[in-house]
Amino acid sequence: MTNPQKLRLSEEQRALIGTVRKLALDQDWRTKSVKYLDGSFPTENLRELAKIGVMGMSVPEEYGGSNLPVFDTALVIEEIAKHCYTTAMGVMSSVGVQTRVISKYAPESLKQEILPKVCSGDVNLAVCMTEPHAGTDVPNYRTNTVIQDDCAIVNGVKTLISKVDDADWFVVFTRINGTPGREGIGCVLVNRNTPGFEVTARYQTMGGEYLGELQFNNVEVPLENVIMREGAFKKLLGAFNTQRCLNPSISLGMAESAFEEAVKYVRDRTIRGQAVAEFQGIQWKLAEMYRDIEAGRALLYQAALSANPFPDPHLAALAKMYNNDMAVRIASEAVQVHGGYGFTNDYPVSRIYRAARYGSLGGGATEALKDLIGKRLVKDFDPVDGFLSMGTF
Repeated sequence: MTNPQKLRLSEEQRALIGTVRKLALDQDWRTKSVKYLDGSFPTENLRELAKIGVMGMSVPEEYGGSNLPVFDTALVIEEIAKHCYTTAMGVMSSVGVQTRVISKYAPESLKQEILPKVCSGDVNLAVCMTEPHAGTDVPNYRTNTVIQDDCAIVNGVKTLISKVDDADWFVVFTRINGTPGREGIGCVLVNRNTPGFEVTARYQTMGGEYLGELQFNNVEVPLENVIMREGAFKKLLGAFNTQRCLNPSISLGMAESAFEEAVKYVRDRTIRGQAVAEFQGIQWKLAEMYRDIEAGRALLYQAALSANPFPDPHLAALAKMYNNDMAVRIASEAVQVHGGYGFTNDYPVSRIYRAARYGSLGGGATEALKDLIGKRLVKDFDPVDGFLSMGTF
C-alpha cells in the first residue's frame, strides 16, 4: 500500500505567507480596513507590500519581480484578504491578468517601462473588459481600435472598471479594425494621461471601493501598444483564467477571516452564564463552516496548481463558482453568530459580508461559469469512464 499523498506548502511558501501575515498583524489591517469604506485606495498598504516583493509576484525576474507561480500568488492574496479586502483587490490588480498579459505579450520597450515600476508599487494596472451592453460576452464588445500607419486609434466605453482613479496603465480588451465576432478581439495598452481618455462615472460598491466608467474618444496610442491583434481571443481568455483563481483566493481568505472572527466571538460571549461556544448548535454551525472552507481550499489549490502558465479553465471555473458562493454563506453565518453586533461596522464580519458579495459578479458571473462547465460536461463526460474522463485527477 502506497503512502497517502498530502499537499504540503514548501518552507519558502510558508515563509512568504508568514511575512505577509506579520505585516498585516503588526499594522492591524483588519481593524483599520473600516477606513476604506469611503472608497479611498489603500496606497500605504500596497507600498508596504511592495517592500517585501508582493507587488512583483507576477513579474519576470529580469524586470525586478519574483515570477511566482499562480499557486503561490493565490496563497499570498488569500492571506491578504483575511486582513483587508480592499488591499487584496488592489494587489490582485497588479499581479493578475494585466501583469501576465504584459509580461507575455508586450514588446520589450513596454515591459522595461512598466514592469519594474509595478514591482516597486510606483505603477498600478487595471484591466478593461466589461462594456455597458456586455459583461462576459466578450465576442460582442464594441470598443474598437483602428490600426493606422504609425499609430492606433481607440474608441469605445468600458464600465465597472476597478482602479479608474489610481491605475496608470489600462489593459483594454478591444475589437481590432472592426473585425466581427470573437476573432476580432485583441488587446491594447492605454496610459491614463493619453488625450481622449476620460473617467465619466463612478459607482461605489457594497465593499466600499469604487468602480468606474471609462470612455476612449479617439485615443491615439503607438502601434507597439497594440500588444495583441485579431485572433487573440483564446489567448486573452486563457490568461484571464488566472483571474478566476485569484478572485476566489480573495473569497477564500474572507471566509477564513469571517470564521476566525466567529470562533473568537463565541469563545468570549456568554449567555445565561454559559459560553456560547459550548452550545451544540453553535459547534455544529462552526463544523459546517469549516467543512465548506476546506472544500473550497481543495478546489482552489487544485485549479491554481494546474497553471502552465495559465490555469485549466474548467478547474478555475469550478474553484471560482464554489468559493464565491461559499464566502457569502460563511460570512452570513458569522454575522448570525455575532447577533446584532454582527450587523454593525464595529465588528469586521459586516464588512466581510458586504465585500464577499463581489466574488460571484466580478471576473465572470457564477451563471456564466455554470454555463461553461455544463457545456463541457455535456460534451466530454464519458458514462463509461465516469469522472476519470474529465481529467481532474
